[in-house]
Amino acid sequence: MSFSDFGLDKRLMSTIEHLGFNEPTDIQQQAIPVAMTGQDLIASSKTGSGKTLAFILPALQRLMKNRALSKRDPRVVILTPTRELAKQVFTQLRLFTAGTQFKAVLILGGENFNDQVKTLEKDPHFLVATPGRLADHLSKGHFYLNGLELLILDEADRMLDLGFSKELKLINKAADHRKRQTLMFSATLDHGQINDFALELLTKPKRIAIGAAHTEHKDISKRFYFADNLDHKELLLEHFLSSEKYQQLIIFTATRADTERLSGKLSSQGLSTVALSGDLNQSQRNQIMDGFAKGQQKILITTDLASRGLDLVNVSHVINFDLPKHTEEFVHRIGRTGRAGNKGESISFVGPKDWLSFKNIEMFLQQNFTFDSVEGLKAKFKGIKPKKQKTKKTENSQKKPIALKSKQTKVNKTQKKTFFAQDVGNMPVMKKKKAKPASEIDANNTPEVE
Repeated sequence: MSFSDFGLDKRLMSTIEHLGFNEPTDIQQQAIPVAMTGQDLIASSKTGSGKTLAFILPALQRLMKNRALSKRDPRVVILTPTRELAKQVFTQLRLFTAGTQFKAVLILGGENFNDQVKTLEKDPHFLVATPGRLADHLSKGHFYLNGLELLILDEADRMLDLGFSKELKLINKAADHRKRQTLMFSATLDHGQINDFALELLTKPKRIAIGAAHTEHKDISKRFYFADNLDHKELLLEHFLSSEKYQQLIIFTATRADTERLSGKLSSQGLSTVALSGDLNQSQRNQIMDGFAKGQQKILITTDLASRGLDLVNVSHVINFDLPKHTEEFVHRIGRTGRAGNKGESISFVGPKDWLSFKNIEMFLQQNFTFDSVEGLKAKFKGIKPKKQKTKKTENSQKKPIALKSKQTKVNKTQKKTFFAQDVGNMPVMKKKKAKPASEIDANNTPEVE
């Protein structure tokens, strides 16, 4: 199948050929025809599958072929969970809107609010945004969605995880009319809230699932190494940075503190390193990601902030310095490599604090992983054996009769003391009379025995 089979506008086909896209991916083959019919859609596919193009092309096709419902309102709204992902989607969208009459704008949290108000006053056709900031502008009346034709939710599961349910419902309500089409993309359709949310936002949607959430990424090899402690992890990291041949590499940590500490340590060793953390402002984060995407640094150290959506073709290796708490994040982390048909390498360090996460990852991916070792850096830690559970039922069954017997024994003792189970306090006190001496006994009062 080729892109020409979709019946796309000539202008879109020209851009596709210019960008060098040869044939559509699985998610594109199934999602684009459905979206072009105007039907609502809920779809899932693994990271790096090309889903961004799966909603950008139908959106542009719709705007090119149909009249607008409103002259001023935006025609397409694309929502993403993070600023980094929103920026990436916006960059791809701009490749296709260049040379057309369609205007696209980016609305993100952490950027100048008043500048965004001025941008919205220019009546853009596309809004690419994070839900929190867009909901703020909507509630203040800076734009309206009465004429919205297409609402696209990218990584809807992640938006719900981040607590944007209220904002998404507000946006949905502002554009709740029968002519609106909704496309919802998620990493998995098994997410607890996704199905309930889909019932509220979508109308008779077509469901598409390209591979399960635990489907193995064939282009990424996974290696695991035991680590005794933090110092051991750092020694392993130094080993792989000096022995592996990599183009660019991402190191994922559990905390911001480790991100900054490792970045400083590697930089002092002369390695081209940059750190990305949530305490940076948006312009700083943009500058870091732009520089890394352009190859200005070879190593990016970050938390799960950069685990989703970033399309970095030159990343050949991912190292999990710490395993993620949320199992699905492991899939998104290693998905930063092995993109666009390239091979990728993922290396994960597993210490005592990572063991539970490791076992959850095995269950999630339905695989049993083996551990490799580095000569001279072998760990003493070999995993945590599950504790044997005692059979509580047997213990309870033994204790219960004993308790009853003890209680019964107490009752019997009480009965003997209280004269046939009557309370002693309710009985009259019977005083025993003293016996009189024989001299005081009146013989005349003594009854005669017949």
